[in-house]
Amino acid sequence: MANDTSAVLTTGGLEFVSHGEIAMEREELFISKDEIRVVYRFRNDSDTDHDLLVAFPMPDIVPNHWSPVAFPMGPADNLFEFETTFNGEPIAATLHEYAYAAGVDRTKILQKLDIPIVPISQEAIDAVEALDDDTTAQLLHLGLAVPDEYDAGEGLQTHHWPNWTYRATYTWEATFPARERVVVEHRYKPSVGGTVGVAFLSEPYEDYDPAAEYRRKYCTDDAFVAAVRKTLPNPDEPWGAPFTESWISYILSTGGNWAGGGIENFRLVIDKGSTENLVSFCGEGVTKIGPTTFEMVKQDFWPQDELEILILERYALE
Repeated sequence: MANDTSAVLTTGGLEFVSHGEIAMEREELFISKDEIRVVYRFRNDSDTDHDLLVAFPMPDIVPNHWSPVAFPMGPADNLFEFETTFNGEPIAATLHEYAYAAGVDRTKILQKLDIPIVPISQEAIDAVEALDDDTTAQLLHLGLAVPDEYDAGEGLQTHHWPNWTYRATYTWEATFPARERVVVEHRYKPSVGGTVGVAFLSEPYEDYDPAAEYRRKYCTDDAFVAAVRKTLPNPDEPWGAPFTESWISYILSTGGNWAGGGIENFRLVIDKGSTENLVSFCGEGVTKIGPTTFEMVKQDFWPQDELEILILERYALE
């Protein structure tokens, strides 16, 4: 979930900035549950070499300790197992990490308390659970922790989970030679959200309409919904469809920070993983190019929205 953009470092963190003389000539984007690969070709249209700080923002990780979400679980210093090359040569990118709660950067508080910044890690979970009552109360007040009450046979117990959003951006310095092209390639493991069962067949409840939300976010059309409904063992039980949901998000809009404000040649390939799976996302001119792959090609593409992908993984009913 990210597009290259030029950036500057400020005391408040990263700011993404536009650059009027470096054009994104081509972007090849491949997305699956297991890997995201991106190949960019940039062109310096000026007569001057440009030394830039290039930034690659990663998807937010919002912890959900009550649902089996497949978060990336790479090493602590490279959670997404991010790799990048510049003209074929490996680049050592710098990782910038932040913790947000209620929309506020609380990174320094966690650092002061020596709490690991990745909220889904066992180290962070153990550190929050080990806090004294006063510190726990402070984290609850700031939205950095959430209580969990349950009875495991020994009476009601209260535990506390990390509750901040983890944000990460990789940066590195790159030289874009005058009147020349350079190729940048990234690959990493995506952060995949999801749920057991299919949520969008349910009736509206408490002012929330799942079907409408999925149409807006993933462009689930009538044919897609009908295909899922056909798999229901019982039409009156919408959660009975033999699928689990997987959600992948990718930031496209930062690709508009380059000369001309867009991507001259853009190609997207999405792999749904299995012929039994279903996939839905918002895009124009999408064609099927393989048993599990779908392609969208655009010229002079000016990304305005982020890319949201829904993959339904089918499982066998007993």
